[in-house]
Amino acid sequence: MMGFGSLAVRMAFGEVVDRASHAMSGNAGPRVLSDENAERLAESLCRMRGAALKLGQMLSLQDESSLPPSLTKALERVKQSADYMPKKQLDAQLRAQLGNEWESRFLEFDQVPIAAASIGQVHRAKLLDGTDVAVKIQYPGVADSIDSDLQNLKTLVRVTNLLPPGLFIDNIIKVASEELSEECDYLREAQSQRRYRDLVLADPVLRKHVNVPEVYLELCTSRVLVSRLVPGHPIDKASQYSQATRNAIARTALIIAIRELFDWRFVQSDPNFANFLYDHPSKTVHMIDFGAAREYSQEFVDGYMELVWAAANKDREKIIQVSRQLGFLTGDESASFLDAHVDAGLVVGEPFLKSNPTFDFPNSNMTGRIARHGSTFMEHRLTPPPNEVYSLHRKLAGAFYLSIRLKANIPCRDILEEAYHRHQKEKQSRNRSL
Repeated sequence: MMGFGSLAVRMAFGEVVDRASHAMSGNAGPRVLSDENAERLAESLCRMRGAALKLGQMLSLQDESSLPPSLTKALERVKQSADYMPKKQLDAQLRAQLGNEWESRFLEFDQVPIAAASIGQVHRAKLLDGTDVAVKIQYPGVADSIDSDLQNLKTLVRVTNLLPPGLFIDNIIKVASEELSEECDYLREAQSQRRYRDLVLADPVLRKHVNVPEVYLELCTSRVLVSRLVPGHPIDKASQYSQATRNAIARTALIIAIRELFDWRFVQSDPNFANFLYDHPSKTVHMIDFGAAREYSQEFVDGYMELVWAAANKDREKIIQVSRQLGFLTGDESASFLDAHVDAGLVVGEPFLKSNPTFDFPNSNMTGRIARHGSTFMEHRLTPPPNEVYSLHRKLAGAFYLSIRLKANIPCRDILEEAYHRHQKEKQSRNRSL
């Protein structure tokens, strides 16, 4: 997941799968991942629970068109495999977090969860004043198992030769450990959700179409989070609606991503479609789950804006220059690697080209064109990227995936252009104050 190469990895994980199947099967012929090997990978990830299962879920978010059907099926099982806590264990966890009389804090509490994920499950409840809330409860021991789960995953990767050296698995594991440790702190998440809600409410464009539910801090602990229950279904299910509705949703998602990256420097970096609920009657996108919310330094965002703006203006030399400044490149890369790096960046910049009044995401074949550079990225990269990139690229890739899934054809240039001019104005103001 390196530089623009990280988008290649996310959009074309099939290239990794191809290598993995070759290594696991020992077959010198066509590299096709067998059903058995894909199932073996899924079972291993499921047994690890916690951190490893979450990583399995992240892989299952890849564009299905670039994955062999056998792996798509196996990873879908990983995504759906989180178990519910037995009632006795649930009660013990709530007693530990909210006290022995935890039930007295709710008017109603549904013992059957409405959702389960890699590190916790969600229950419907009513507060004493009748407010409908979602109560997220972390599985016991998850936070303590992160390091061991990730080490098990690293062992699996190395034994099977699942990932090539160019992905720098040690760095991925390090970043994943830091991110997942933060995501296990529900008090941190509650504060992030409150901060994000304030940012949306202060935005005259987003507040018309986006909602972040209230958080009830008096009921939150490091392992329990209580927020207002909101209606809707995962945002990718909006593919059933009209073209106009799908375009509006995709454009809203892109505005969110650009605001986060360049105006707020505060990003909800988990692109899982289930974290964005679309309520058709109110035409509202409800954003939930802020465990992966992260802040980025002004210095890094300044450089990242220059990189994206260079891609949006087909400035090959600027892409290389800024990539070196940010640490994506060492300066010793081969000409073929630099060409692949720049070419992938130009594909990513295509939605923002001035020559594109609207961008037809489903017919752009962005994933396929970036995928062609996958082997170059994974075999010839000399250095891991800045740590910020792992989560930042998730956000931008997530917005693109959604637009592809919704078959959106939308104007994009104005969103980035307005953000660029705001950013330049703010940067000049900062420089004058020095």
